[in-house]
Amino acid sequence: MRVGAFVLAAQFPGQGQGEALHRAVRTAEVAEKTGLDSVWLAEHHFVPYGVCPSAVTLAALMLGRTRRLRVGTAVSVLPNTHPVALGEQAALLHLTSEGRFSLGVGRGGPWVDLEVFGGGLDAYENRFQEDLDLLRRWLAEPRVGAGPGAGSPVAVQPDPRSPGGRYGFREVAVVPRPSEALDGDGKGPEVIVACTSPASVRLAAERGLPMLLGMHCGDEDKAAMVDLWRRTARAAGRSPEADHVSAGVCQLADRTADARETLMKSMPGWLKQGLDAHVTVDGRRRAMRDPVAYTELLCDLHPVGTPELAADRLAVTSERTGITRFALLTEGSGDLAATEENLRRLGTEVVPRLG
Repeated sequence: MRVGAFVLAAQFPGQGQGEALHRAVRTAEVAEKTGLDSVWLAEHHFVPYGVCPSAVTLAALMLGRTRRLRVGTAVSVLPNTHPVALGEQAALLHLTSEGRFSLGVGRGGPWVDLEVFGGGLDAYENRFQEDLDLLRRWLAEPRVGAGPGAGSPVAVQPDPRSPGGRYGFREVAVVPRPSEALDGDGKGPEVIVACTSPASVRLAAERGLPMLLGMHCGDEDKAAMVDLWRRTARAAGRSPEADHVSAGVCQLADRTADARETLMKSMPGWLKQGLDAHVTVDGRRRAMRDPVAYTELLCDLHPVGTPELAADRLAVTSERTGITRFALLTEGSGDLAATEENLRRLGTEVVPRLG
């Protein structure tokens, strides 16, 4: 079982953005020292829910600050970027970190990001599969082109209103190639897909890609998604096994009541401030979670309590779902010193109990 930290770079009420980012970087440094397996970095735009706008950029910094830790994005939002640009960045981090980088990708939400970065609502609603497949080609092939002009000297740009494709460019060389790692296995970085619906589960399974499952889901929901993934993968001729990642929250204390109290005091204010700041690109109504009820749900679902309780909950989740990788939010207190202590206890008092 592999346990890592899930890093949102959350800006709690009364805090500055630099403070949130400093806590995020310290999370990686302490995670490595205390023996955790990995850190997983979220990406958000224009909201204090998380103040990291580029998970791959922050991943580069953390890979440079560590020597053993796996660093992954959770996730890089594909509709906001060109798949080739993201593929180049992923290849660079894979090669320079000696294979310690994992690229998590997702669809994101119908937020104003789509307007700012030019992808538009169509990129969010209809083009994720196309983006994902182009990204995977870039990470696997020596040369890549796209669209009707892929094989000609001058690429024909596709009509964005056409179902024929979002991209059109002539064939170009993939530089640097992920397979060129000096001591690697000839493969590129791991690609993992954030899944929140049966459609995204099937999309990942058909391509044999592991899933990242959100912290809002309980064991029953995650087990059902893993089962759907396995059935779909078999039908597509893929292996039914993959190293999925389960996101969650972890807060440790000598008494479970104290751990829950820590989160109940800090997280609702952050959630309300962060979630209320989201703006939809098309003015659609949003149904955001009640911050207090959501915090209580997270405390009920995840390893929040004593180290013994935390280890038991992780073991039960693994047994019920078959998932053996965890990305746990440890910054729920909003306090740097408390986050560092939480990470140390997770690495020294919980992980050893898991075997």
